[in-house]
Amino acid sequence: MERILRILEENARISLEDLAAMTGKTTEEVARQIDLWQEQHVINGYKALIDWDKVDTQRVQAIIELRVSPKRDCGFDEIAATIARFDEVDSVLLMSGGYDLSLVLSGKSFQDIALFVAKRLSPLDDVLSTATHFVLRTYKKDGVLYGLEPADERELL
Repeated sequence: MERILRILEENARISLEDLAAMTGKTTEEVARQIDLWQEQHVINGYKALIDWDKVDTQRVQAIIELRVSPKRDCGFDEIAATIARFDEVDSVLLMSGGYDLSLVLSGKSFQDIALFVAKRLSPLDDVLSTATHFVLRTYKKDGVLYGLEPADERELL
C-alpha cells in the first residue's frame, strides 16, 4: 500500500483506476485506503506545484530561522502551533542545529514580510531571535525542477 502513497506523491491527479492497475488492487480497495489515510491525516491535502516566477503576480517568499524558548510541558509544540496559525506562514519545521524552527512565508513584497517579522513574529514572548532569508529564485522544489529543462537521460549515458 505504500506504493499508492509514492505514486500520489508524484502525481496527485492520477485516477483511482490507474492507481489500481499500477498496484494490482481493485479500485474500491484503493479508494478505501486513500479515504482511511485522509481520516488518519497520513494524506493531508493535494497541491499543485506552481512556478510563481512565470505568473504575472507580486509574490515574495522568505525562509526565517527562529530561536525560541521551549515550554516545560510541551517543548516547542505550543509556539510552533501559534506560529503555524498565521496566514502568511506556509510551513513550520522543527530543526536541529543552530536554530529551533524554520518558517517558510509568502507575501506580496519584501516589506510585507519584514513587517510581519517585526510586528507579529518577533513580539511573541517565546521568540528569542529571528534571521530572515529572502528566496530570490527557485530551481527545484519537492523534487520538481523549476525553469530548467530536465536532462535527457539518454545524453547522460
